[in-house]
Amino acid sequence: MESVLLVMESWWWIAPAAAGAGAIGYGALTTGRRRARRLELDAARHEELLAFRARQAARARVRAAQADVLSAKARDGIASLSPMSEARRALQAAKRAEKQAMLELRASRSRVKAVRAGYSAAGRSAPLPLERLMAEHDAVTARWLEYETDAARALAFPQMLESRHPYTLAFLQAQRDAHALRPASARDRMSPETFVAYRRAVRALEAAFATAERDAQRAARANLPGVGGRSAAPGVTGSGTRPAVGATGATGATGATGATHGATPGAPASRSAPVWPVPSRSPRPSAGGERPASGGETPR
Repeated sequence: MESVLLVMESWWWIAPAAAGAGAIGYGALTTGRRRARRLELDAARHEELLAFRARQAARARVRAAQADVLSAKARDGIASLSPMSEARRALQAAKRAEKQAMLELRASRSRVKAVRAGYSAAGRSAPLPLERLMAEHDAVTARWLEYETDAARALAFPQMLESRHPYTLAFLQAQRDAHALRPASARDRMSPETFVAYRRAVRALEAAFATAERDAQRAARANLPGVGGRSAAPGVTGSGTRPAVGATGATGATGATGATHGATPGAPASRSAPVWPVPSRSPRPSAGGERPASGGETPR
């Protein structure tokens, strides 16, 4: 009994140390998951902080512009001060910038409220904010790969594969920037500042791809025959149909020839005026049934 008490007295600290280590490990795991779920909320708060600082800077510029206006009044005099002076224009521009910064601050605060409500309503099985953002990035990449792998799309919209085109080049640059900020895994730890930068890069990538795709579709429609000012094939109208055939078996050339015979020399031939009666191919036979002296065609 004394030996047992001696062992317990020597190793009593093992149980509390093991319990403390387990609590620390569990706290670290849960803190990491909680931080990953709160990443979007932390990013919204970071944007709110940036908007607040921008508004404070805009207010300081307004005060500096007001001081410049007062200095101009003291230097030039009230009577000689023009309402469109440089100081007043700078003050008006500073006030517009302050108003815009205030609107941005209000929008960021509303965004924080919306993200907080979504965070409270989301369960543990909901995808993480970084996972959703990476899925949006992958969706744009998949749409781009359709033009790379589908031969029909590549032939129909060759501009999407032309890297020298301005819109396609802008998309490729946005794609490079988004890939540079993309983490290796959705479980990687990311700061709110990096998350905001990556989200802006993905939004810019989506906008650049939409612009490039829309312009490629417009260019493809403009290259169609009869569309966008391109002339149709000879003998084909703008609707894709050929002109009707006349009673003599020829196309509209017969009517045009008949109109030319009766036209005034030097005047352009009319192609739309109808010709009546329709001229025949051979001369009519005489009343006595005599054949013409020349011409090998047999009268009707």
